[in-house]
Amino acid sequence: MSANTPETAATPDLEARIRRKLTGQRFMHLIGADLTAIAPGRIEAELTLAEQHQQQRGFAHGGLIATLADLVAGFAAVTLVPDNFGVVTADLRVSYLHPGFGQKLKAIGWVLKAGRRLHFCEAEVWCDDLLIAKASATMAVIEPS
Repeated sequence: MSANTPETAATPDLEARIRRKLTGQRFMHLIGADLTAIAPGRIEAELTLAEQHQQQRGFAHGGLIATLADLVAGFAAVTLVPDNFGVVTADLRVSYLHPGFGQKLKAIGWVLKAGRRLHFCEAEVWCDDLLIAKASATMAVIEPS
């Protein structure tokens, strides 16, 4: 996969904290995505393609691909903010490289630059072993009120 992604190991505390924060993330569960790796500034997720994820000719729906890119980029940013903070997508740009025709989607998101108010992130979405989309996202940090 991408050679430019950070390879930082997750601590058990970080993984438990992130999984706890994301339990309320209903949309991820609704589409059937599962987090497969959690590390500081990096998240991976997988989704087994089903009929409801497909558009014409059985390709993965473009909205699903964009959603996965957004999820992993946002969750990567979440790993770098304090527990009582959140993030929201301020900008998302997706480039579709190939149709997603296969069995499983894998999405990888990482933080390129973390700031006090904005985190700049990247994401890739793979279908089986083929890179099908790349994304850039800006995540705005939401402070507790």
